[in-house]
Amino acid sequence: MRHAGITNTILDLVGETPLVELHRITKNIPGKHYAKVEAFNPGHSAKDRIALHIIETAEKKGIVKKGDIIVETTSGNTGFSLAMISIVKGYKCILAVSDKSSQDKIDMLKAMGAEVHICPANVAADDPRSYYEVAKRLHKENPGSIYINQYFNELNIEAHYVSTGPEIWEQTDGKITHLVAASGTGGTISGTGQFLKEKNPEIKILGVDAIGSVLKKYHETGEFDANEICPYKIEGLGKTLIPTSTDFDVIDIYEKVADKTSALKARELVKTEGIFAGYTSGAVLQGVQQYADKNFFDEDSFVVIILPDHGSRYMNKIYSDDWMNEQGFLN
Repeated sequence: MRHAGITNTILDLVGETPLVELHRITKNIPGKHYAKVEAFNPGHSAKDRIALHIIETAEKKGIVKKGDIIVETTSGNTGFSLAMISIVKGYKCILAVSDKSSQDKIDMLKAMGAEVHICPANVAADDPRSYYEVAKRLHKENPGSIYINQYFNELNIEAHYVSTGPEIWEQTDGKITHLVAASGTGGTISGTGQFLKEKNPEIKILGVDAIGSVLKKYHETGEFDANEICPYKIEGLGKTLIPTSTDFDVIDIYEKVADKTSALKARELVKTEGIFAGYTSGAVLQGVQQYADKNFFDEDSFVVIILPDHGSRYMNKIYSDDWMNEQGFLN
């Protein structure tokens, strides 16, 4: 195994995450179900993969060098990955972060030495206060900086095409029939899906979107509908714009999930399987349940479910009874 023995830096631990069979939380769903637990990355999320791939590609091209500034838009996880990588490689990290991000995530970013700018979540993507526009401004204000721009960076897809996809194919001995993954920037589901579809076009790529996001309708109609947009609580899932880092052609279908059921599903996961995962992981599992309710799986199904991050980043949210009660989720 690549991670055996002594590694040079913590960055050598990115990737090669385990595939864990689920037993209790999916016991009433046909087929076999396996969780790709991305919390085993050193930065505790799937975003380690894209952050490292984008920065190392920039290094190879001579775009970035030690002492330069990394700027990015993030709901927290990509920011943490970039902050970690910046420490090891000697960069300064400046992040525009949505105020929907948990306080745990924000505190972690600051603890990692990142310069954090908090931006309102419930504004239009082109509003100068949005974290998209703030990141662009910070990039302009810091000459020579590199803007990761994960929502519109094809390397986001490529990172998962060269790592997550091959890992899943090898771990399942090519037996996978369905991939279920969250769709935010779209890099994870797109890159992984591209690789798997090339290996076997019959594999179904099932996306999970949030109620309040525009992705599902855009996938179905090719039209951006601003009327779909409304505030929602889940972090790192769905979008109020159309990211070019999503390959909509590789995704077979989307299912939208709600804030409450997603939060409860994450809490159920840790109590049934002992896997302490984040809000988006709960959303993906809720998506699995909804797909099952629509008869997408049978006894021969071999379902891989990507769980994007770790539950420790949501202690003040979905794992707080006070927060859950405030939202009306435990009533």
